[in-house]
Parts: sequence; structure tokens; C-alpha cells
Amino acid sequence: MFHFRIHVMSFFALCFLLGAAAVFTYAQTSGTQSPPVIQSDPTRVPAIQLVRIFPNVQLRRPVQAVQAPGEPNNLYVVEQAGRILRLDQKNNQAKSGTVFLDMRKEVNSKNNEEGLLSICFHPNYAQNGLVYLYYSATSPRRSVLSQFRVNDDRNSINIDSEKKILEVEQPYSNHNGGTILFGPDAMLYLSLGDGGAADDPYGHGQNVGTLLASIIRIDVSEVTKESPYKIPADNPFVDTKGARKEIWAYGLRNVWRMSFDRQTKLLWAGDVGQNEFEEIDVIVKGGNYGWNAREGLHAFASGQKGDFGHAYIDPVHEYSHNDGVSVTGGYVYRGAKYPALNGIYLFADYGYGIIWGARVQDMKMGTPRKLIHRSGNLWSSFGEMLDGELVLCAFDGGERGPGSLWKIEAAN
Repeated sequence: MFHFRIHVMSFFALCFLLGAAAVFTYAQTSGTQSPPVIQSDPTRVPAIQLVRIFPNVQLRRPVQAVQAPGEPNNLYVVEQAGRILRLDQKNNQAKSGTVFLDMRKEVNSKNNEEGLLSICFHPNYAQNGLVYLYYSATSPRRSVLSQFRVNDDRNSINIDSEKKILEVEQPYSNHNGGTILFGPDAMLYLSLGDGGAADDPYGHGQNVGTLLASIIRIDVSEVTKESPYKIPADNPFVDTKGARKEIWAYGLRNVWRMSFDRQTKLLWAGDVGQNEFEEIDVIVKGGNYGWNAREGLHAFASGQKGDFGHAYIDPVHEYSHNDGVSVTGGYVYRGAKYPALNGIYLFADYGYGIIWGARVQDMKMGTPRKLIHRSGNLWSSFGEMLDGELVLCAFDGGERGPGSLWKIEAAN
């Protein structure tokens, strides 16, 4: 679910932290990048304020909040244990939501980094009613990507409509990654962690023969039992012997949340570190981000040795564990309500309850990050609404405490 990470110094003493948000840029399939984003004020990052929404709804470990195409008044909230609630945004004082899906019996959420981790609506959901889920299962331990269809009344998902698209065996309970989303190219993207434990013991990060430690890109336009997905012909490793052709980028430890900038079409994602550094990456077609030879911009002492020349793509930003311990990837703000926030990438640290902002320009964070909010909340995920406005999911009162939802506003 939301970015889970392991801090190596607390590996045997503490619970695993959630983590994996990386900022990464989406390269168009032609291999060319979108034009630079020109800001009228390239330096100012305004303060924000958070406004609680649905304060009376009891939530447990909310890990994602999304909207469905054609439904501007509904908010869908994913709970890690396997439930999805639909909330009517016209009734902010509601005491409960509609149960859109309850698959707690099918989902393995016994461990901190397993569960129902992500939901994604098909771009043509209003017409075809298709929904995609990414969740953890057992016997064997694995991650599952499935397609579902809503019931005719549109009030719930038909759980019997499940078509499994992809199943990936997981050696450990942590580092499951967990964001699914459609790109502007209508392809489906999924982030997968390196399989867990610590130090990437199986060397998945630099092995394109496995889907672990990667971001994959597949075509789900025609899902059948015999052919659940197709490999896009322009994926970078379709002609590489021994490579998984689904891979779009690799060398990633545990990308928790990722997002496309709706203006530039760049894909931003956050990759959770281990010992010392968290990173924001710009993900490009075929990119190798260096795990486990390096962590952020630095050699990883327990990892394999690697060439630091042109072998790896540098993160666009890193921060040390003096400032936080588990990055939560966010969004570049493109809403209309707060022009001062336009072009600012907002991201957070789950462990420290910090939210940062930085203006982005031409695949880079053009200014140093600015701390724009601090609280005791454990920020599990950002969500982008249909109109470009942003909300936040949080765990309150610790790992097992109640959850909350917040909308982001410019303070001035």
C-alpha cells in the first residue's frame, strides 16, 4: 500500500515503516520529453493549510483516495484491510460511506506492508464500468493485479467479476510497492518493490529478468483468461534476451506512490530508501535507478558494486534520514483554485509527518524543497481529484490508529 519502507537500523527492533513514493518523469513513447514548464515565479513556494474532510467517518488505515471518471461528487477511499468506501462529497458531515467493495477475506493484510494497496478506474469507466485493484494474497504469498466490473446499479463492485491480470510471487512481506494508474498513453502502469527483507538479498534491483524492483507498463485493452494483457511494442526490453518485456524502468527499491503530471505528462514517483537516503526520481523509459548498488546519489555499502558514470539515472531530489525516514510521493498541483500552487510538486515523509513542496521545471525540481506543513499525522497517500485539487490520507494516533482525510489549500 502506501509507501512502506524499512529503516535498516531498526530492522529487528521496530515495525516496518510504510514507504515508497518517488518522483519520476514519464518519457513519451517516442523517446522525447515534454517541453519545459515555464513558471511566472520560479522560486516562490507558498504555505498550505489542511482542511479536514469527512470528520465523522471512521476509517482504518486509508491508503488511497481517488475519483472515478464522470463522478465529480464521489470520493473512493481504499482501506488497507480490503475495503473501499464511497463518500458523497456533497455531504461532508456524513457518518458513514457506501461500501463499494469488501474483500477482506480475500486480501492478506496481516503484515504492515500487505493488503489492498491501490485502485485505478479505467479512463472509460463511465462507459465500461471497469476497475483495477492491486492487493496481497497468500498460499503462496503474492501480489495480484486484477480487473473487476461494477454492478449494474454502479453502487458496488461485482467481486465475482474478477479477472486476474498478473500475479507476482513475493519472498517477503514488505516492499510490495503498490501504485496502479493509467498513463496518458492509455497503458496501465504498476510499481513493484524489490521483494523485501533488507539489502535486496536476491539482487532483484539490477535484474531485468524479474518484475520485482521495477515499474511495469502493459496494455489491458483486451483482458481475457487466455491473454490477460499485451506487451506494448515500444516497451524498452521487448528485444532484450532474458528480460521481462513488461518492464518500463527498474533499479527501484520500493516505489510507493507515483503520479503523472497532467500538464507535462511526466511521471513522478518516490522511492523509499533503507539506511540513509530517500529519493524523488524522474522515471524515464528503460531507466535504471541504481538500487541496490546505490541509495539516492550514494554508494550502498551492502549492495553490489556498480558504475556510477552513465549507468544509473540520478534522482531529482534526495533527503537524508536526518529529515525523514519514509518518503510518500505526491502530485504536481494543476488545480484551478490556487494559482500560486501551480507547478509545485507536493510530497511528504510518512514517518515524520512532514509535507514539502518544490517547483518543477523541465524534469527537475527547480528550487530547493520547502517545508510547508508539519503535524503528527502519518501521511500515507496523496490523491488527485478530477478537477486537479489534492487530498491527503493519514493514519492518526500511530500505525493502528484511526485514519483521516484532508484537502490541501493554499494558505495565502
